[in-house]
Amino acid sequence: MRFGGSDDRGSRESYHHGNLREALIEAALRLIAERGPAGFAFVELARAAGVSPAAPYRHFRDRSALLAEIARRGFVRFTADLERALEGARADPVAAIEACGRAYLIFARREPAAYAVMFDAALPLDDYPELRQASDAAFGVLRRAAEAVCAVAPGPRPPALMVALHFWALAHGIATLFIGHGEGTRRRLPMSPEDLLEAGGLIYLQSLGLRGGPTPTP
Repeated sequence: MRFGGSDDRGSRESYHHGNLREALIEAALRLIAERGPAGFAFVELARAAGVSPAAPYRHFRDRSALLAEIARRGFVRFTADLERALEGARADPVAAIEACGRAYLIFARREPAAYAVMFDAALPLDDYPELRQASDAAFGVLRRAAEAVCAVAPGPRPPALMVALHFWALAHGIATLFIGHGEGTRRRLPMSPEDLLEAGGLIYLQSLGLRGGPTPTP
């Protein structure tokens, strides 16, 4: 679909009140879904959105700035998903961290293009403080879930930060290998990613003396 003419005047007449910015982001997500975060140039984005090559620069100084905004928005939605998962099972800390893991996979499957930008675009976070803040907020939810788990785990246990990183690595690894962008090219499993995550999480939680596993000895 074209959103205006090919010259700047047509673009100005067709886009107003932020519509151009949103149209560029939507066009970028379509291109990312087809080619990945590194698979298109800024001029191709303009063409996909139906605007002049100069039009995208009105809202984004370059391609990296556009990707940073896509990643930031993705992390905001991702954080909301994790928050809902945590709140939905807050009465049971173990169930809550498991729910956060499932929410991770659900997001990666639902928004593969945004997920690819969030984790595969190699954006320098120091250059985009709002993106860093959004990324930290997402991890902060998982860290709170880990702190709650550690509070009820018997015997010796890793620090909550390490538990959060372990669960992050487990969920991220499964999502990236078997769900993320280009899922059709991923290795096929004899089980679903959700089952794989559940099994890995169970083994880990059992090592902490939770979920029916043996209680670690001091």
